[in-house]
Order: sequence, then structure tokens, then C-alpha cells
Amino acid sequence: MIIPQSESIEKKVNDLLAKMTLEEKVYQLNMMCFGAGKNIAENAGLSGMDIFKKEGAKIASDFEANSVGSIARLPSDLDMQIGVDMINMLQKHAKEKTRLGVPLMVTNAGLHGLAVKGMSCFPQSIAMAATFNPALMEEIANAIGKETHSYGVRQLLTPVLDLGREPRHGRVEETFGEDPYLASRMGVAFIRGVQSNGVICTPKHFLANYVGDGGREGVNVTISERELRETHLVPYEAAVKEAGALGIMTAYNAINGVACTANPWLLTDVLRKEWGFQGIVVSDASSVNYVHLRHKHAATKGEAAALCLKAGLDVDLPRVNYYKELIGEVKEGCLSTEVLDESVRRMLRLKFRLGLFENAYGDLKETERIADAPDHRKLALTAARQSIVLLKNNESVLPLNSNLKKIAVIGPNADKLSVGGYSAADVKGNTPLTALKNYLGKEVVVKYAKGCGLVGEDTSGIDEAVKIANESDICVLFMGGAYGVTGGEGSERATLELMGQQELLIEKVTETGKPVVVVLLDGRPVVMNRWIKKVKGVVMAFYPGEEGGNAIAEVLTGKCNPSGKLPITFPMFTGQAPLTYDYRPYGREGGYAELPANDDRYIPQFPFGFGLSYTTFSYSNLKCTPEKSKDGVRVKVKVDVTNTGALGGDEVVQLYLSNNLCRITQPNQRLKGFSRIHLESKETKSVELILEAKDLSFLNEELKPEVGSGSYSVKVGSDCLHGLTETFKLTF
Repeated sequence: MIIPQSESIEKKVNDLLAKMTLEEKVYQLNMMCFGAGKNIAENAGLSGMDIFKKEGAKIASDFEANSVGSIARLPSDLDMQIGVDMINMLQKHAKEKTRLGVPLMVTNAGLHGLAVKGMSCFPQSIAMAATFNPALMEEIANAIGKETHSYGVRQLLTPVLDLGREPRHGRVEETFGEDPYLASRMGVAFIRGVQSNGVICTPKHFLANYVGDGGREGVNVTISERELRETHLVPYEAAVKEAGALGIMTAYNAINGVACTANPWLLTDVLRKEWGFQGIVVSDASSVNYVHLRHKHAATKGEAAALCLKAGLDVDLPRVNYYKELIGEVKEGCLSTEVLDESVRRMLRLKFRLGLFENAYGDLKETERIADAPDHRKLALTAARQSIVLLKNNESVLPLNSNLKKIAVIGPNADKLSVGGYSAADVKGNTPLTALKNYLGKEVVVKYAKGCGLVGEDTSGIDEAVKIANESDICVLFMGGAYGVTGGEGSERATLELMGQQELLIEKVTETGKPVVVVLLDGRPVVMNRWIKKVKGVVMAFYPGEEGGNAIAEVLTGKCNPSGKLPITFPMFTGQAPLTYDYRPYGREGGYAELPANDDRYIPQFPFGFGLSYTTFSYSNLKCTPEKSKDGVRVKVKVDVTNTGALGGDEVVQLYLSNNLCRITQPNQRLKGFSRIHLESKETKSVELILEAKDLSFLNEELKPEVGSGSYSVKVGSDCLHGLTETFKLTF
């Protein structure tokens, strides 16, 4: 657990700070990343493990000269014993060989599991968002927190709370989708789960990092404060106020011309003064450098470092570390000791609250006991099952008919484990091909052909794919992308179509006349207008983690009834992007909830919240009841949901709110509540969702929340376009 702030901790912090030299203070705010930046050339050809041992030994051999307050970026291919031993060795040197014995803050990536070898690998963030299940998210985050703490890591540089509102961005897979409310619920659940284990979370990238200029990362984002507060700040505010996040990572981009890493309005006025943030702010790797080199806010390294510290940044996560220049800035009178001391206090305070002075070490035996343990793999399978979205199922092509004798499995993602970015190395699990063979049994002949690669012009494998298609009763094609190949950090896209020769492969297989099901394993929306009408079924599996192959096989064979819902809009054409469901009213006709289906300017291929099932659900008896509350007003929303089909299944009941009359233009609709429920065949359940005053409010002319008198509409249903609607009025 994380120890609450107290007077005794504050006394320890002040006593320790009083003993520190200027150099020791600055070192506390420096972070070392292994194998990065200026070390790339000298480490060329070495494995991540070799780099970690080499650079770790260098620090330990002369700890005073190389002193840092934090270390980061543990290699994903690190053997478990070496990793824990090296962390413990470095902590031992920090505590026993330095003058004041201040322990290190050990940080690492952990989007969907600690990104080192041997750890659990849960579905990627975008897949977890598709579950619409914050309770499951918190349970998984608790498992991640346990594994992380046992390893000796005390800070995770996650979750990503940027919104996936521009699908061309390379890192959409790391988000919880396009909607601020859904992202806030999943983010709060993740942070609570991890931090309950004495590991702090660092939501990132603060702020609006993924929405600028066609999805290009790091650009200047020209955006109003209203849009920031109503959309992009929402999940971060919840992370701080509700979940008590104790870290924040800044973004590379600028907002209205001011780099986020040197933005006092963002890092001090909003984060600390308005929200009461009590943790540390860390830079994204090299973003302090880029304040000088890219944004050109400062003439020198020292100026850039001082500018960021004054704005509210605490820790410099480096490739080439600028924060060491702070020593000269203080000596030359360009930076006050008071500003430096405040950031050092925040770092020391957190180290005391984490109990690092008492026990900073990893526990190898505990790590070996719990890492990727059976109960964690069970959680990974549950999450993968709930994350898979059935997008098309014409003529009930799925689940696969038990009478089928020959199945062609085709595609570049069929015989690989698709886990997404920032994952551990050597993740173990069944590929979709292996899992499907296991679930179908020996009675069904499964033939496999890769057909083509994810990228590239090679078509030599397509003939073999067509051959086995002609010999089979049905074809299942596993297409999509992969981190570092078709997307990922630094891999923005100009198009959303399947890359390489994948679309040609789909077309050639469909020309055989055999029924075709396409399973997409990808981290972003896929444009499919070239082939969607030619196939019978489409399944979106995102990056489903270590148990993804088994979960996909269960869905395809009917052992599991799909229940995932899209956390992001799928456009028909790349040119529609960005295309989000919660647009503001157009000055004339426009918006994908308003125009006829043949108007392809605004109509999506699949809307936000969409997902089919092997059963069917109906909604009835929607009722909205406004009532007084401690915050002035709230609205009880009740609806009956019935499973009208023959199979049991899960449904995600979604509540959307529209403000029908407001002096400030409001989004067409916004998700304000949801509930995942299970219904057996013919069963009916009554679902109650509550709209609190904050859900009903808008930001007025002073950007303050206000609940206005007037008419509101509630829509409750299976996605953002379909459901029952009722209007109610509020009068004050």
C-alpha cells in the first residue's frame, strides 16, 4: 500500500532536504534510461539484457558521480533473475554507498502488464476498453501491481489517458478509445488497482498528444480551453481526483504554442492548484531536450531545464539529460533554490510514502510465484473473451457450424501471437491457428496458408491460399497489423486500409465463392469498404494478449458468445477521419446520426459502442426520474433489457445524454453511463443508471460547471445510434 501523507513524513523530508548539497538535490530529479540516446552507438549490437548489465554496473561502480534519483526502461528481454538482482544491486548501492542513502525510484512501462520477460500480458488498452468493464480492469490492474511490486519496480509509466480521437495516430492501441467518460472509468479502475499494491501510476501524455494535424505526434495543437476541459482533461481529472494518481507524464506536443513540458498553466495552475495533485510530474523521454531543440522555447540546455522546472515539471526522463544543467542555473542565480527544493520535496515525499527507505528491494521468490500465474492467465482469458467485437455475421456464418469438415485458415496474423506494443518479450500462448485446431479437434481438417505479409508487395503466397480455400468449406482470414510494423510509437499512418497485399488476398479468396470470415488483429480502426460486402463475417479482436488465441477460437466455435463493444468509431473512408460520435451540431445538415445511410460524408462503417452477439436483446420501459440531491439534482434512469434469443449472453447497456437547449453549443450526445449485464435466454433484467449533477452540467461562459434549466434527452441502448429515447425537463 501507499502510506498516507503525514506530519511525520513531512518532517523526514525536510530533515533530509536540509542535509542535501545542490548536486544531490538535482540528482534526485534525474532519471536514467538504459540503452538510450547517446548510448545507442556504444551499445550497438548488444541485447537489452547486456545493455542493462553494462550500464547498471557502470552506475554502481561510481555511484556518486553517476547519481540519479530514478531509473527507467528495463529491457523487455531481461531474464527475471537478472532483472530483480540488478535492481536490488542498484538499490543496495544507492542506500549503502551514497552519502545520504536515498533509494532509487525504479520505473518501467506497464500498459497491459509489466513489460519485462515472464510477466503476464493482458489485452492491450484499446481491447480492455472494448470490454466496457471497469471492475475487470481493476482486477487486472491489481494483478499487474502485484507482479510489478514483487519485481522491485515502484512506478509504472501508464495508463495512457490520451483519447483515441484521431485513428491515424500510431499509438491509438494504447488508449481507452475516443470517449472521455469511458477513458475516465477505465483509467480510474487501472490506477486504483495498481496503486493498491504500493506502485504509483503515471497517466500520460499530458495533454492532447494524439489529436493534432492528422494524428502526427508532437505537433502544436491549436485548441480552445473549452475543448480541453470538456474532452481531453476529463480522464486526467478523474485520475487525480478520484483515483489519486501520484504521477503524471508530460507530452511532446505544444498546446497553443506552449510546449506541454514547460507549460505552467497545465502543470501548475490546473494540475496542482485546481485539482490538488500530490505526486510528481515526469517528462516524456527527451521532452525537456525538445523544449530547447524542437520547440525552441529556450536558447540553452540550462534555460530549457529551468523553464520546465519552474512550470511544474519534477523529473527529467532523459535520452541526453538536461536537468544536470540546473546546477549551473542555480549557481548563476537564474533559478531559485526554493523552486528546486519544492520539486525535490515532492520526490522525497513520494519515496517515503512508498516505503522505499524501509524496503526498496524486489523479491525474486515472490516474482517467480506470481508472475504469469494461473489465476492471472485466467484473468487474461476472461478479458480477451469480453474484448472481442463481432462486427458482421451475415447468414449466421458464426459460430462455425459443427458440420464443417474442412476449414482454411489464412492470413499473416493467423500463426502469431498479437499482443501489441510495450509488451514483455517472449510472451507465451496459443496462436489463433493453434487454438482453433485445438478447439475444433481432429474431426475437422484445418489447412493453413499465410497468403501474404502484413506489409510489402509480395503476392507469391496468394495462389496457395486460394488453393486451400477452394478445398475447404469455409475460410477464416486473420488480417490486421502489428506493433512496430503497421503502427505503434512513431508510426502514424496516412491511410486506415489494411496494408501490403492484405486486401488483394481477401478479394482473391472471396472470388472462390466460399464463405469468408475476416478476423482483424489490430490496434486501430480498419477501413474495409473495398471488401466488407464480399465477406460473411467480420470479427475485431484488437490485440488480445497472451490468451487471445484461445479467446478467438472460443468465439469462432461458439464456446464463448462475443460481447465486446467498439470504444472507437470505425470510419468508411480514411478521408472521414477524425470521425467521432460526439460531434457538436453542424450549422447545416451533418453528423452521422442525422443523415441518410447513403451520405458517406459522415456515416461510419461501425459506430461507437457497436458490437453484435450470437443472441439478441431488446429494450423496453425506459423511464427518467429527476430528483433532488446533495448536489442539487440527479436523474434516475431505469430500463428493462430482455434476451430475446436462444443463447445466454452479455450485453453492455449504454446511456447517452443530449442537452436539447443550451446557450453554449453542446456535443450531439455523450456517453454518461454503462453497465455490463449477463442474461440467459428469455431473461429480463431491470437496469438502473444514475445521472449526477456533474453528468448533467455544461461549462458556462466562465468555464465553470453549470446545470441549466431546460430539456434533456436520454438514449439507452446497444450503441450510440440505437436505443430508446426519453426526454425530461429540469427547472430551477
